[in-house]
Amino acid sequence: MPRLIDLSQPIYETMKVYPGHLKTVTFQHVTHEETAPRFDSEFSFQTLGFMLNDNGPTHVDSFSHLDPDPNALTIDQMGLDLFYGPAVCLDVSHVPEMTDITAEHLDEALADSGLTINPGDHCFFYTGTYDKYAATNEYLTNFAGLGESGAKWIVDKGIKTFGVDSPTPDNPTSKIYPVHLMCRYEKKTHYENLILTEVVGTKFTFVGFPLKVVGAHGGPTRAVAIVD
Repeated sequence: MPRLIDLSQPIYETMKVYPGHLKTVTFQHVTHEETAPRFDSEFSFQTLGFMLNDNGPTHVDSFSHLDPDPNALTIDQMGLDLFYGPAVCLDVSHVPEMTDITAEHLDEALADSGLTINPGDHCFFYTGTYDKYAATNEYLTNFAGLGESGAKWIVDKGIKTFGVDSPTPDNPTSKIYPVHLMCRYEKKTHYENLILTEVVGTKFTFVGFPLKVVGAHGGPTRAVAIVD
């Protein structure tokens, strides 16, 4: 039997989201006590209301988030094949925080893993950010991010979609964001705010279908790894 590994961060009121994005809000909408009088049996129900940023929790960016072109696709317009397929996860957690993860780092990580990347694969980068800083302010600032050569490495390898266990794949000190720019120009997208602990150094099937919110610029996702 294949094993299913949850790669998604929990969604809750005080979770950390990228600075400037809408904070997550949850609230009890109706309770069992409130709904019971509607029925002539013992039945009742309760529901929770919530508000999310489309780029808030574990999510994948739409092309419209990355590209100001009015024809850039919103999340509901993007093909499902972008969000599913064979994947690898490379360990770059040794790269110092707030510095660039370079192509050399990625070559070393791939060689150390003993894995291969085929054109069209997904690739995920384990920085250790969530494991070290989940639910703290440091989660938003203290991590390494891909630099310009790392972004080019993704293109050269023919990687279809990629992702990180941090709020952005770019170096948080960067004012250029070369990874997001690469995604704009190369029509690639990526996941942010994953949990990659259990898939480091492995090959697996990735399933990360986003919510089909019409016109949204990102898709909150229940990301899953299927491991044989």
